[in-house]
Amino acid sequence: MRPVLRLPIVTAAAVFLTAAAPADSPVGVREPDGYWQGALHGYTPQTLAGATVVDAGEVAKLIQEHKPVLLDVSEIDRKPAGLPPGGLWFPIHRNIPGSTWLPASGEGELDAAAQDALKARVADLTGGDLERPIVTYCHPDCWGSWNLGKRLVALGYRNVHWFPQGIEGWQDGHDTAVSRPDARWAARPKSTVGQ
Repeated sequence: MRPVLRLPIVTAAAVFLTAAAPADSPVGVREPDGYWQGALHGYTPQTLAGATVVDAGEVAKLIQEHKPVLLDVSEIDRKPAGLPPGGLWFPIHRNIPGSTWLPASGEGELDAAAQDALKARVADLTGGDLERPIVTYCHPDCWGSWNLGKRLVALGYRNVHWFPQGIEGWQDGHDTAVSRPDARWAARPKSTVGQ
């Protein structure tokens, strides 16, 4: 094939393959301008402006060397529909040892009371140190940990780390701990956003 004909064929193939890619392809997911407002589970960007994206090895090194604040934003498991009355249900939430579990703190929209409660709780956990390393995580493909990381950057924290592999990425090579939601976070006034 002559070189002159190769360029149009290669260009046509690239256009066809791009058009054939699924709408939810993980390639090129861009950071939204604000917080993610859609479903919390789905493909996420590979970046978080103002924060450092880390993998499990980097989280382990941070824990060993810098004792970061570990913030798990995973949702609370809901009781399965159709469970018979009196049926036993024992949800167990596992996370990185030493984590503080702040369920729903990664929602796309938090009302003023929840924002104030989050700001106060994180200030308490960091001792008010804006340089203290913080790691946010959830599960793979979770926008909640991305949103929380973005919130922390907006609050002025300068050493925010986003761990997009989440607890599943951690437990592949490390121990986990059983956790309950943070008592102070759980005691906050409940949000009216989305109700």
